Amino acid sequence: MNEEMVQQLMATAERLANAAESLDRVLGRIDAQQEALTTKVDRIVAAVDEQVSHPVEHADASRQLQERVAELEKSNADLKAQAARMLRKTLPPMVSAILAKSGTDSEGDRIEKGVLDKTLQSLSVEQRIAVKAELARAGMIE
Repeated sequence: MNEEMVQQLMATAERLANAAESLDRVLGRIDAQQEALTTKVDRIVAAVDEQVSHPVEHADASRQLQERVAELEKSNADLKAQAARMLRKTLPPMVSAILAKSGTDSEGDRIEKGVLDKTLQSLSVEQRIAVKAELARAGMIE
């Protein structure tokens, strides 16, 4: 063999060695990625196994939360109803004036039905309905 062929063989061998080193580095990275994926899959499997092994606890917690939501919704509805009842405790000036003209006490808690009907006789039906609605809103009649 001549010297030129030996140099070509040595250059080829050197390139092959460099390629082998590059392949070795790539394989090392692939192994690291495979190990990371295996770890993630193991954690996912463990989480799924835990949920499957404790379905009663999750169902119980869910049921408790649903009961709490229902309880809070009921409490909210009660508070809204109470706020609606407490909305107005004073009478409009027109109603107060009508009651004052008839001599009925508009500051008391309740007005007797007979006295109210007698007081409102001079008004039209629409006006009577409006006055009674305002009195009911104020909580003075039922």
